[in-house]
Amino acid sequence: MRELYHEELDSITDGLVEMANLAGSAVGRATTALLDADLRLAEDVISGDETIDALHRTLEQRAITLLARQQPVATDLRLVVTSLGMSAALERSGDLAQHVAKLARLRHPGCAVPLDLRGTIQEMGELAQSLMARAAEVLVSHDVDLALRMERDDDRMDELHSTIFRHLMDDRWQHGAEAAVDATLAGRYYERFGDHAVTVARDVVYLVTGEHAEDLPPAAPVAT
Repeated sequence: MRELYHEELDSITDGLVEMANLAGSAVGRATTALLDADLRLAEDVISGDETIDALHRTLEQRAITLLARQQPVATDLRLVVTSLGMSAALERSGDLAQHVAKLARLRHPGCAVPLDLRGTIQEMGELAQSLMARAAEVLVSHDVDLALRMERDDDRMDELHSTIFRHLMDDRWQHGAEAAVDATLAGRYYERFGDHAVTVARDVVYLVTGEHAEDLPPAAPVAT
């Protein structure tokens, strides 16, 4: 009976890792679709979001069932409770990747990203995928230091988001209102995606330590 209980707990973590990997892949492919005006790839990302949604529903039901039947305590209870929040954050991450793909589809056969913003959007997409990959790693390793370092990495995403606004406000912007709206939306999607990856990492910190990330000293920088 206890063996089955621990298998159920492990299955929750496995499901969260799968969701994180799917969301990371989705945002990477959505970025390619956006920059290359690749309609087929955009449609693939859009339809693939249902897989993440289904995993979210399954994990939510599994966690609720464990709470009702097993009444977990201590670390096990934290795992079940935090899994609900992490699953929701990962589901929203998948939605954001889908939004990027829908933007690519909306402007097809044209490209929604002007040439002078391609570098910024490319970096945001790569950073979003990297942050989610590290969130998946943290879910497996329970590495608190890595989780805390993600806060600093997400600062770069915020900088890139601000770069887009500065670019749009520049008098040299020549691409019109429609392109400005597209750029604003894309920047917001990536910024929120990064926030959700960090939220997952912060929940792992709480799971491992019983303390919230903001109450712990910052992680030491990695030596280079």
